[in-house]
Amino acid sequence: MPQPEAPQQIESLIDLMARLPGLGPRSARRAVLTLLKKRGTLMAPLAQAMAQVATTARDCRLCGNIGTADLCPICTDDRRATGEICVVEDVADLWALERAGVFKGRYHVLGGTLSPLDAVGPDELRIPALLARIRDEGTREVILALNATVDGQTTAHYIADALGPTGITITSLAQGVPIGGELDYLDDGTLGAALRARKSF
Repeated sequence: MPQPEAPQQIESLIDLMARLPGLGPRSARRAVLTLLKKRGTLMAPLAQAMAQVATTARDCRLCGNIGTADLCPICTDDRRATGEICVVEDVADLWALERAGVFKGRYHVLGGTLSPLDAVGPDELRIPALLARIRDEGTREVILALNATVDGQTTAHYIADALGPTGITITSLAQGVPIGGELDYLDDGTLGAALRARKSF
């Protein structure tokens, strides 16, 4: 027997939720039903928070992070002016590094990676802005924290080549065995990278 359809407004909400990463139609339907059951304690505050963020959120004009002002808190923090810029593909990568608390310099969000097949070149990313920042800020080191994908590594090589004549130190994240990882469960690419990036013990 077919399931009865929800009212149109609720179906529209389900359709919108289903567009979010990790949520398909079924998961979106369950999420909406949960919100409807908890309208006062969850749905109303969520709607209010989303409306507020929709009107106040903006991209940092310097690094590309998301904040609520022209410059994000990282860019306005003088303690982070270490002469190091960590280049990442997306804001999610920046937030991941901040959660880890391992980097105390500043960031630059590219907004993606070079992809000739998708017509994404340097000008479609924030690469020209990165080169200008490095020149203007007296940067000493650029850390290329890009994903270990073909497009990520292509982008890293492009940036490294562009920075070559400047004499700036260019580094990248080590790639290999994660903490707690067992060799038997790792893929060949990770094992190869780990072996190539070996260091003195």
